Amino acid sequence: MVPGKKYKPEDFVKIAWRRRWLILVPFIVIGLATAAYSYFMPNRYRSESLILVVPQRVPEDFVRSTVTTDVGQRLQTISQQIMSRTRLERIILDLNLYPEERRSGIMEDVVEKMRREDISINIDRPRRRNEDTSSFRVGFTYTNPRIAMQVTERLASLFIEENIRDREILAEGTDQFLESQLEEARRQLLENERKLEEYKRRYAGQLPTQLQTNLQVLQNSQQQLQTVSESMLRDRDQRSLLDRMLADALSAGVTAASMPGEPVTEASPAAVQLEAARRTLQQMALRFKPDHPDMVRAERIVKELEQKAEAEAAQQPLGPSTRPPSSGPVTPEEAARRRRIDDLRGQIAALDTQIASREREAQRLQGMIAAYQARVEAAPGREAELVALSRDYDTLQERYRSLLSKREDAKIAANLEKRQIGEQFKVIDAARLPERPQSPDRQRINLMGALAGLAFGLGLTALLEYRDTSLREEEDVLIALAMPVLAAIPQLTTSVERQRRRRLKVALSLATGFVVLIGAAAAVWRLGLLGN
Repeated sequence: MVPGKKYKPEDFVKIAWRRRWLILVPFIVIGLATAAYSYFMPNRYRSESLILVVPQRVPEDFVRSTVTTDVGQRLQTISQQIMSRTRLERIILDLNLYPEERRSGIMEDVVEKMRREDISINIDRPRRRNEDTSSFRVGFTYTNPRIAMQVTERLASLFIEENIRDREILAEGTDQFLESQLEEARRQLLENERKLEEYKRRYAGQLPTQLQTNLQVLQNSQQQLQTVSESMLRDRDQRSLLDRMLADALSAGVTAASMPGEPVTEASPAAVQLEAARRTLQQMALRFKPDHPDMVRAERIVKELEQKAEAEAAQQPLGPSTRPPSSGPVTPEEAARRRRIDDLRGQIAALDTQIASREREAQRLQGMIAAYQARVEAAPGREAELVALSRDYDTLQERYRSLLSKREDAKIAANLEKRQIGEQFKVIDAARLPERPQSPDRQRINLMGALAGLAFGLGLTALLEYRDTSLREEEDVLIALAMPVLAAIPQLTTSVERQRRRRLKVALSLATGFVVLIGAAAAVWRLGLLGN
């Protein structure tokens, strides 16, 4: 390179023409070598299968699936399962893949090569963020197109089977888990119900729910006790009046012979007591109902007195009365007085019986009042205990209902997966037999080789031109030496040198033509194979 010289485009053309062989030879040699290398590279065929993610055919508003994970996450999980060594090794052995690699290497390296280089899983990304993944592609690359198609079909079927199996396992596992939890909740609920029932049975009558009933019964009992007490007071007043009337009748001039002096007892005037009891029962029927305790007790007394009167009548003789005969005839007034005395004695006996019955009724009512009063006083404490038991029961009952509802939903979801009407993977584009290889891209490789040869030749030419300081033209002398040129002597060559250069050119031409011919023949042969 001449220092200070400014090169023009025609100078570069001259340089390229002068060193044309230095540029053409690397271009042709490297290009043909690249073409030969790409020619002998094995063809690799790729087969793909498009799989569509089909949503469940039953609306989610009616049946909610137990599989709630994103499709992309499930695809990653299923891909890891399918890309495991066990699955890939089985495919390699079944289809006899990579025979050379298996002979020269170990199975682990072969599986890793298949996993990283030959299998591809491409998930179609949704256009929007809120949309779910709707499809993905499974592909396999191999030197044999038919085997590539078979492996792709095998991988697609594994994706479909694994998705169905995983969804069924997840649905059944959820159902079984909820079943166990439901059984445990049922056991706890039954145990709590048993405790609650035992508590209610133990403290029956003292429960808060029975407080109003107890207060009502207590109030009624107090009213009944007051009524009985008032009746007893009236009966005692009436008995006192009858005692005075009987005393007056006895003191009205009746002799000891005509009036027996035996005391008035409940056994002697049974007929009179019966008559008084019947009148009392009639009076009570006007105030009480037939099922009232006082009515029941009065009817029982009447029946007892009837039996007693019948017994006394059976014991009396059929002859005249056993009453001691009087010393004289009985006047009508005496007979009326005696009947009145017997009537008074009968009324007194009936009152005594009625007073005794009312006393027993008062005692019973007092005991009932005390019992119900104790129940009312114990109600607040029982309420606190019952609230504690009921709180646990309500919690367990709510938990049981929730688990029961979830278990029914899980059972429906499991049936949905078993009948395969849930979310599924469906093959849209099945794997096809590749008609042309995917790699190598020979045109691109040949183009890159030719460009690399041309670049190498141009670079070598530039290097040699940069190191060449020879002066070739008159202008070069003026620029380099700043001296005028007086004469130019042409280059003189001998015949030997001319013959040597001629032979070198012929050899280069023949070599270049031979290489081009070989490359053309190889290309024609390759095209012939492709045409067949």
